[in-house]
Amino acid sequence: MNITKLTVIGTLLFAQSIFAQFKQTPLPYAYNALEGSIDAETMEIHYTKHAAGYVANLNKAIAGTPLEKESLPQILSKVSTLNVGIRNNAGGHYNHELFWMILTPEKNTKPSAQLSKAIDKTFGSIDKLKEELSKAGATRFGSGWAWLVVTKDGKLVVSSTPNQDNPLMDVAEVKGTPILGIDVWEHAYYLKYQNKRNDYLAAIWDIINWKEVSKRYEVALRRK
Repeated sequence: MNITKLTVIGTLLFAQSIFAQFKQTPLPYAYNALEGSIDAETMEIHYTKHAAGYVANLNKAIAGTPLEKESLPQILSKVSTLNVGIRNNAGGHYNHELFWMILTPEKNTKPSAQLSKAIDKTFGSIDKLKEELSKAGATRFGSGWAWLVVTKDGKLVVSSTPNQDNPLMDVAEVKGTPILGIDVWEHAYYLKYQNKRNDYLAAIWDIINWKEVSKRYEVALRRK
């Protein structure tokens, strides 16, 4: 390979490194670690194709703009002023980064005492919370997400959003900090559950990382 080609390749790689502001966090578990609730093939395709596509397209969309210097929450907070490509891909990247972290192969994790108290006060019990979140996911028409949100006044609220929207966006009906999000796009469950979204929503509770959700709850309270 001659020097000219090496120079061109080097320049391209340098440019990619500059513009690749956002990156995927490595999964904290193997693709097959959630078997029983989510199969390995779905996890691999979901992470390496769908989620990877969002971050790649986001980086392309903001390349050479002032948004390169902003955080993801900053971008999400003003999506009403941005084009739909940035809205969808910024939301897709944020949502999936949260989703991977609130799943775990560890069995029987529990909410912290602080979060448990808030859940009982707001919903009556953790089982009632699960019912509300599952209902929010099941009744979301088309693709979208179900959320457990901490509002600005520190209250817990269940909501859902279409497509890759989330509660951090200025367009969201319910605004706040999401601490638990359930992906109800078909690509999140279709290989295993086909069109049976309710079965997926029932199974996902076995792999929710309540330790992580509790940490996010505490952080959200400190920020309000």
